[in-house]
Amino acid sequence: MVEARPEIVEEGVFERAEYAHELEAAPGNLEVGTTVWFENDRIRVWEILLLPGERGAFHSHVTNYFWTVVEGSRGLQRFADGTFVVRDYLVGETKYLEHTPETALIHDLENIGDTTLRFVTVELLS
Repeated sequence: MVEARPEIVEEGVFERAEYAHELEAAPGNLEVGTTVWFENDRIRVWEILLLPGERGAFHSHVTNYFWTVVEGSRGLQRFADGTFVVRDYLVGETKYLEHTPETALIHDLENIGDTTLRFVTVELLS
Protein backbone atom coordinates (compact mmCIF):
# COMPACT_ATOMS: atom_id res chain seq x y z
CA MET A 1 0.00 0.00 0.00
CA VAL A 2 1.28 3.45 -0.88
CA GLU A 3 1.21 6.10 1.84
CA ALA A 4 -0.85 9.09 0.73
CA ARG A 5 0.99 12.37 1.17
CA PRO A 6 -0.63 15.74 0.78
CA GLU A 7 1.30 17.83 -1.72
CA ILE A 8 2.74 21.13 -0.58
CA VAL A 9 0.89 24.02 -2.24
CA GLU A 10 2.99 26.76 -0.66
CA GLU A 11 5.88 27.04 1.79
CA GLY A 12 7.76 29.86 3.42
CA VAL A 13 8.59 31.53 6.70
CA PHE A 14 6.48 33.35 9.29
CA GLU A 15 7.18 35.83 12.06
CA ARG A 16 7.84 33.67 15.15
CA ALA A 17 7.42 36.67 17.49
CA GLU A 18 3.68 36.72 16.69
CA TYR A 19 3.40 33.26 18.32
CA ALA A 20 6.13 33.63 20.96
CA HIS A 21 3.90 32.81 23.94
CA GLU A 22 2.46 29.68 22.27
CA LEU A 23 5.87 28.54 21.08
CA GLU A 24 7.26 28.87 24.59
CA ALA A 25 4.41 26.75 26.00
CA ALA A 26 4.34 24.23 23.12
CA PRO A 27 6.82 21.66 24.52
CA GLY A 28 4.40 21.09 27.41
CA ASN A 29 1.25 21.19 25.30
CA LEU A 30 0.52 17.57 24.40
CA GLU A 31 -3.06 18.31 23.28
CA VAL A 32 -2.61 17.14 19.70
CA GLY A 33 -6.30 17.32 18.85
CA THR A 34 -9.57 18.96 19.78
CA THR A 35 -11.28 15.97 21.44
CA VAL A 36 -10.02 12.70 22.95
CA TRP A 37 -12.31 9.93 21.72
CA PHE A 38 -10.60 7.00 23.47
CA GLU A 39 -7.60 6.36 25.69
CA ASN A 40 -6.02 3.43 27.45
CA ASP A 41 -2.45 2.52 28.42
CA ARG A 42 -1.51 1.71 24.79
CA ILE A 43 -3.26 4.29 22.55
CA ARG A 44 -4.97 7.67 22.58
CA VAL A 45 -7.44 8.50 19.79
CA TRP A 46 -8.01 12.16 18.95
CA GLU A 47 -10.34 14.02 16.68
CA ILE A 48 -8.99 17.22 15.15
CA LEU A 49 -11.93 19.32 13.98
CA LEU A 50 -11.31 22.77 12.52
CA LEU A 51 -13.99 24.81 10.80
CA PRO A 52 -12.89 27.25 8.08
CA GLY A 53 -10.70 29.91 9.70
CA GLU A 54 -10.13 27.96 12.95
CA ARG A 55 -6.65 27.19 14.24
CA GLY A 56 -5.21 24.71 16.71
CA ALA A 57 -2.45 26.08 18.93
CA PHE A 58 1.20 25.07 18.78
CA HIS A 59 1.63 21.69 20.44
CA SER A 60 4.17 18.92 20.74
CA HIS A 61 4.12 15.36 19.39
CA VAL A 62 6.32 13.13 21.57
CA THR A 63 5.02 9.69 20.57
CA ASN A 64 4.71 7.68 17.41
CA TYR A 65 1.33 8.34 15.80
CA PHE A 66 -0.69 8.29 12.63
CA TRP A 67 -3.43 10.46 11.26
CA THR A 68 -6.14 9.99 8.65
CA VAL A 69 -8.14 12.75 6.97
CA VAL A 70 -11.90 12.18 7.30
CA GLU A 71 -12.99 15.59 5.98
CA GLY A 72 -10.62 17.39 3.66
CA SER A 73 -9.72 21.05 3.27
CA ARG A 74 -6.64 23.26 2.90
CA GLY A 75 -4.39 23.40 5.97
CA LEU A 76 -1.58 25.71 7.04
CA GLN A 77 1.03 24.27 9.40
CA ARG A 78 3.60 26.47 11.11
CA PHE A 79 6.66 24.85 12.66
CA ALA A 80 8.83 25.87 15.61
CA ASP A 81 11.75 26.73 13.32
CA GLY A 82 9.75 29.56 11.69
CA THR A 83 8.78 27.73 8.51
CA PHE A 84 5.29 26.94 7.24
CA VAL A 85 3.63 24.73 4.65
CA VAL A 86 0.19 24.82 3.06
CA ARG A 87 -1.31 21.51 1.92
CA ASP A 88 -4.60 20.29 0.50
CA TYR A 89 -5.73 17.37 2.64
CA LEU A 90 -7.93 14.80 0.90
CA VAL A 91 -10.25 12.25 2.51
CA GLY A 92 -8.43 9.00 3.22
CA GLU A 93 -4.91 10.43 3.26
CA THR A 94 -2.95 8.80 6.07
CA LYS A 95 0.51 9.46 7.44
CA TYR A 96 2.59 7.68 10.10
CA LEU A 97 5.21 9.66 12.06
CA GLU A 98 7.77 8.64 14.67
CA HIS A 99 8.67 11.01 17.50
CA THR A 100 10.04 10.87 21.02
CA PRO A 101 10.48 13.57 23.66
CA GLU A 102 13.97 14.07 22.22
CA THR A 103 12.73 14.34 18.62
CA ALA A 104 9.44 16.11 19.30
CA LEU A 105 7.51 17.73 16.47
CA ILE A 106 6.16 21.17 17.40
CA HIS A 107 3.62 22.75 15.06
CA ASP A 108 0.17 24.29 14.80
CA LEU A 109 -2.60 23.69 12.26
CA GLU A 110 -4.97 26.21 10.74
CA ASN A 111 -7.85 25.50 8.39
CA ILE A 112 -7.47 28.06 5.61
CA GLY A 113 -9.91 26.25 3.32
CA ASP A 114 -13.62 26.72 2.71
CA THR A 115 -14.78 23.43 4.24
CA THR A 116 -14.37 21.59 7.55
CA LEU A 117 -10.97 19.98 8.14
CA ARG A 118 -11.16 16.84 10.27
CA PHE A 119 -8.60 14.19 11.13
CA VAL A 120 -8.54 11.14 13.37
CA THR A 121 -5.12 10.87 15.03
CA VAL A 122 -3.96 7.83 16.97
CA GLU A 123 -1.03 8.20 19.38
CA LEU A 124 0.83 4.98 20.19
CA LEU A 125 1.60 5.22 23.90
CA SER A 126 3.43 1.94 24.42
